[in-house]
Amino acid sequence: MQQYRPSGFTMLPPVVKNLLIINGIFFLATMIVGSTFHIDMVKYLGLHYPLSQDFGVWQMVTYMFMHGGFSHILFNMFALWMFGNTLENVWGPKRFLNYYLITGIGAAVVQIVIAWIRIKSVESGLAPEQIAMVLQEGSEIIQRGMNYQDPGMRELNSIINTPTVGASGAVFGILLAFGMMFPNSLIYVYFAIPVKAKYFVMIYGAIELYMGFANNPGDNVAHFAHLGGMIFGYFLIMLWKKKGDVSSFN
Repeated sequence: MQQYRPSGFTMLPPVVKNLLIINGIFFLATMIVGSTFHIDMVKYLGLHYPLSQDFGVWQMVTYMFMHGGFSHILFNMFALWMFGNTLENVWGPKRFLNYYLITGIGAAVVQIVIAWIRIKSVESGLAPEQIAMVLQEGSEIIQRGMNYQDPGMRELNSIINTPTVGASGAVFGILLAFGMMFPNSLIYVYFAIPVKAKYFVMIYGAIELYMGFANNPGDNVAHFAHLGGMIFGYFLIMLWKKKGDVSSFN
């Protein structure tokens, strides 16, 4: 089993620490602003499909700091700390932050591409007037907690106007990086079952791929965004490796 013990190792390096703080601030601000001023921050900062009236380019970044609930942010921040602290100590703050942002944005790109594919499939069964109606009024209907009765219009509206939130894409990128950098390190699942990092990553990736194609109507998790973070992370690490800019793979 490979163990990493660099000199100067810190359990809470600066980028990880600041990401934890920023995510916590956004989470609290979302609750406070929503309850006090009745403003839905997710509408403005969550990632919407580009055809949505609520879309903004800045959402490609800001969605990473928004979360859908306490368990959502708790899982993401725990994983960020657990795997990110080692990677930041190995790579340094600048490279780690670049990796985090690139994989997070990459996850958003994949999420939008998958949404585009789904939209084209749904639109083939709708009349142009129905599509136009969804584009014009769909966002407002979603905001009222409602949706269309027509199955096709309902699905189209959900894809276009339901925002994606969470740091999961970047976190899955971090998990992929940890598995590549320290493949034989042991990860204790449920704090009891030891699994080598490389197998842990493979299993998680396979689960996300399966769940993405399963397309369970009750599943609101952006599985392909998670895979997008891993995909962008893989190619970024391989690019760094080709340039000789990554610490040795163990």
